[in-house]
Amino acid sequence: MLITTNKFADTTDIVTTVDVLDDTLRSLRISGSVLLREAYSPPCAITVPNSDKLGKLLGVKEGTRVVAFHLVEFGHCEIKPESGNSMTLSAGEMVICIGGQAHKLSQGKSAQAQPIEALLSGGRNTQRANSTSSDLSVSLLCGVFMLHHTEFNPLFAALPSLMRVKLSRPGELHNLSGVAHIMADEIGRATSGTGYIVERLLEVLCAEAIRAHIEAVPRQEIGWIRGIKDPVVGRAIKAIHSNPGENWSVQRLAGHVSMSPSRFAARFSESLGESPMVYVAKWRMNVACRKLSASRIGVDRVAADVGYESVAAFNRAFKKHVGLPPAAWRRRAAVDRNLEPV
Repeated sequence: MLITTNKFADTTDIVTTVDVLDDTLRSLRISGSVLLREAYSPPCAITVPNSDKLGKLLGVKEGTRVVAFHLVEFGHCEIKPESGNSMTLSAGEMVICIGGQAHKLSQGKSAQAQPIEALLSGGRNTQRANSTSSDLSVSLLCGVFMLHHTEFNPLFAALPSLMRVKLSRPGELHNLSGVAHIMADEIGRATSGTGYIVERLLEVLCAEAIRAHIEAVPRQEIGWIRGIKDPVVGRAIKAIHSNPGENWSVQRLAGHVSMSPSRFAARFSESLGESPMVYVAKWRMNVACRKLSASRIGVDRVAADVGYESVAAFNRAFKKHVGLPPAAWRRRAAVDRNLEPV
């Protein structure tokens, strides 16, 4: 079967079935940027600010979640978040700082940490590896992923604060090592079009890392990932994503999966840690935020698209979850993106 980019582009409306992971990944509108790729000799240390400060440093608009990632190409290093336990990363491992905490990367003791801000502004790398220390050095590829519409996104909420993945881990659902290898080669080549290619590869790298994490999560661990793996709950979640504007109820969802309402509600809540209708409400808010942000369609149309029979009911629900009425939220989002308010 011929597969074209049009099938997957977010500009097309020709979608007959919904893959829940596709849906949640696409809604994040992942982009990325490489910040540095260097080798360091021990003792060495780099500090990275939290997500908000990193976003301001890079000139990213408000409303975009900036998460740092670090890939160890060879050697090893320790990552220590501002609060929480440290972990050691070895060659072929990557960590994505989903939680957005400030953190430090280090190897060895008593090193004067270099702020990544100084390195990005052209400051000298005082801990650069040399020929005599190459056997002990660590090579890092560091960058950021920019995630959009993280509010009420169940995939984003299900990810750990520090998401650690191994590039070489065998699995059917990801090709991390292949993507990382191609990206490293492209960065090293630095020819015409490299920037565009690396940007696309960064999107794939982030998506592959998430898929690798999902594959590794134990089935018994409560949360969204357990829910999409459950054959019954997963079908219900898929139905919600396929048609968020449907007049969903516990009874209707239970009928969709051929189960009694009480047994279905219990199984759903046990898997996700929240009720079916809470999940419906949150996903509707995610869809509504994206529609309000990316289009000029009226609030009444958005309300109908996400299952509200009246604008008043939609306004109340939206303000309860988001903190602002839909029209006010849309105006603020437009200002954040330097667009003309609708």
